[in-house]
Amino acid sequence: MIGRSRTCPLLSVQPVRGLVDEKFQFVVTNLPPNQKVTLHSLHQSDDKDFWEAFGHYVSDEHGSVTGFKHESLGGTYEGTEPMGLLWSMRPIPGSRHGLRLRKRDIFRPMEVCISVYSGHLFQGFSQQTPLTTSVTERWYVAPGVKRVNIRKKEIRGTLFLPPGPGPYPGVLDLWGAGGGLVEYRSALLASHGFASMALEYLAPEDLRLEDTDASYFEKAYQILKNHPMVKKDHLAVLGLCLGGAITLSMVSYSKVIKPQCCVCISGSHLMPVDKSLSELFEEMKNHADKLYVNENNQVIHRNLILSLTCQSAKVDVGRIKCPLLLVNGDDDQTIPAVESAEDMAMMMEKAGNRHLLEILTYPDAGHLIEPPYSPHFRATNYKLEWTKERIVMLWGGQTKPHAYAQEDAWKKILAFLWQHLSAPVTSF
Repeated sequence: MIGRSRTCPLLSVQPVRGLVDEKFQFVVTNLPPNQKVTLHSLHQSDDKDFWEAFGHYVSDEHGSVTGFKHESLGGTYEGTEPMGLLWSMRPIPGSRHGLRLRKRDIFRPMEVCISVYSGHLFQGFSQQTPLTTSVTERWYVAPGVKRVNIRKKEIRGTLFLPPGPGPYPGVLDLWGAGGGLVEYRSALLASHGFASMALEYLAPEDLRLEDTDASYFEKAYQILKNHPMVKKDHLAVLGLCLGGAITLSMVSYSKVIKPQCCVCISGSHLMPVDKSLSELFEEMKNHADKLYVNENNQVIHRNLILSLTCQSAKVDVGRIKCPLLLVNGDDDQTIPAVESAEDMAMMMEKAGNRHLLEILTYPDAGHLIEPPYSPHFRATNYKLEWTKERIVMLWGGQTKPHAYAQEDAWKKILAFLWQHLSAPVTSF
């Protein structure tokens, strides 16, 4: 017993390095039995903001706390949820308001410092000395993934190629109306065997919104299709939010974009991109009075999209000829994704292609359904592209169910892509 009392607590986090969608496990040993401890995670983002999460535990009769076996009794998450140290992260007290955690430099890992503190703490972690600490690295790129800049015919994007000789099935990856070149999902898709091209389509340097129309996306699709490391007849389009609306429009009307399948996350057929993006944004600007601001000064965007509802303004999804997966949260406050999915199902039933449609709807999940274990953001700072106004956008969702949605949806998206791109389904 004397020797035991002098032994320092130990923390093991495995794996020390892993992909962001890979679970880790933590074990704390050499604690006194029945000791209250706090497991605390800390991460400094690429924007230099600090994020944290913490759970309250009690060691067992052996003086151990095991993440996959023991429950957190309080903190930013509760229950047997070792990954709660990631998905319940929030900015530390005193941070800037309205932050969103996004990886900008995908070739640097997300470093997470996990510490054990004596007692059940809620704040002041930086003023306390931890009993033990460990650092784990979370990566969006697997070893061997290659990054290729795409700068052709005014197209701006990044192609990520998996390790190995290839060729690989291809995915055109479209983010939403936040703009910029967002690479981390494509990097992760490449880590799972897909040649994935993240496309920038909102105001690249020499591209006007007036010129961003169907032809822009068709050229990008052809670049992906014609790349020597991509299987020409094994292609998919994946879009979130506005990217989902673009996906639906392209696969319904384009004579060039003919993928083997497509995935639409938190999207809608009520925003047809049949002309240029500038014309779509002008139409949205005409309905700006339908934006609702709640008591917390957060903008609810979904009613504006619903106001666009008329038969002529809908994408004719009855024309879709490839399998389509819709991924939605039923607390999405930005896009009426659930209502859209129901209407799309009726339209496709009438057209005779309902058998191509699969719908995943997650209770209490919000709009931003990201790769697994990404922190949940109910509302963040945002710039409306069509007014250039800076607002706080309400995305919706509750933390724990949203985390479940992200984990489950990602597994099913990968399985869907493998199934329809003629590659073997892997175990997760």
